[in-house]
Parts: sequence; structure tokens; C-alpha cells
Amino acid sequence: MNMSVSRGLSASLEDYLEAIFWIASSKGAARTRDIAKRLGVKAASVTGALQALAERKYIDYTPYEAVTLTSEGLEEAKKVVRRHEILRDFFVSVLGIKEKTADEGACKLEHNIPKPIIDRLIEFMEFVESCPRGGKDWIEKFIEQCNLEKHKNCKACIEQNLKDFQKEESMAQTSQETTLANLKPKEKGVVIKMTRRGSVIKRLADMGIGRGALIEVERVAPLGDPIDIKVKGYHLSLRKEEAANIAVRLEQ
Repeated sequence: MNMSVSRGLSASLEDYLEAIFWIASSKGAARTRDIAKRLGVKAASVTGALQALAERKYIDYTPYEAVTLTSEGLEEAKKVVRRHEILRDFFVSVLGIKEKTADEGACKLEHNIPKPIIDRLIEFMEFVESCPRGGKDWIEKFIEQCNLEKHKNCKACIEQNLKDFQKEESMAQTSQETTLANLKPKEKGVVIKMTRRGSVIKRLADMGIGRGALIEVERVAPLGDPIDIKVKGYHLSLRKEEAANIAVRLEQ
């Protein structure tokens, strides 16, 4: 089944919704000329798409005025953006594809890929980044293999993998847990436990985020509050006091 059809949106309309989301994120609202420029289409073509989105209650639209997303439209746009980012990250981080090509590929695939596949891609990326048998070194070796177009020395690779595993195991035994609030931008941590209950914990649980999830800190406000994080393809903002209740193991 085509996932876009089941949501009542064509691939083209999802592209418009995604464009409005990014424009509105930077400018507060989107205008027809901005949407046309971002998608590389004529302004006249935008009108029909905006009318279709307005009929589905995804946007507030009046001709010649700025376009804004409704609450339902925002949620739908976030789903499209999340699928795109996960696919792009997978192509770049795991397969070693150049960003431009990865972005183009994500645009073509994001509309029809079922949620279970997206979720499994996230699990795979978390596995190779956090498991001592995988890790970034494992990904780099795969990319190197693709570029060299010749077989590697498997025995040497296995021996090195064993050494790396023993090193990771030793580090894990001596490392101390910290909290998400203590992580710096670009640092990652694996969730060990959440020490308090509350709306933020429930929100994370509803997204399938719990013990074992890999969280990356994207940005910390100048005064340390809020903290922007990325987890399982979601971009979230947490208060510092909320982040302090999430115990993590720092990933090297």
C-alpha cells in the first residue's frame, strides 16, 4: 500500500508541506514566492497545492497572504521531515553517500517508505554506533571497502575488532554515568534510566524512547536552558531540569 495515499496526501503535497515547514521555521510563515523558489516551480503551480492542503485542514491559507501550518499540518509535516532526515542520515552516515546525492535519494523515497522500515533503520544506526562490535570504525571500513573495490584482509580485521572490543569493554567498566544535562553539543549518550516521572518522560515513552536509546545533543542555549536533542530521528527541546533526570552513558 502507498503510505502517502493512506494519509490522503500525494508525494507532491508532502513536498509542499515539508517546504512550508522549513520556511515557516526560519521566517515564521511562508509566502507563495518562497515556496515556489524552494521547490523550483512556478508561483501559479503553488496555488493549487495550497488550496488542496487548506481543504485537508493542514494549512491556514488566504490568497496573497502568508501561509501557516495548522496543528494537524505541523504534526504531518514533522513526520515527512523525520522520514527524510532518517533516510538522509542513513545514506550519509552508514553508506557513505555524498550529502547532495543522499538528500536527492531521501526526497524520492521518503513518501512511500513504511514506518516499520524507518524504525528499523533507526535501530540499525543506533546499533552500529553504540555496539562495540560495530561503531563508526566499522562504518568507515565498509566505506573504505566500497572505495577500494578490493577485498580486505579479514583476519587482520577480526583481530583488530577483538582488540577494539576489549578496549570498549574496559572503558565501559571504568566509565561513570552522567546526565543528559551535562552533555555538550555533538556528544552522544545511551539512556541508562530516567529517574523521575512526568510529562516529558511520558512524551519520550510515547515515541518509543527509553533505556538503551542513543541521544545526541545538538545545541545548548547560552545559559544552558533549553537543550536541543536528536533521538530516533526526532528533534526535541528539553528543559535543563528535565535533562538532568535522564541518566546516560557517554558514548566515546
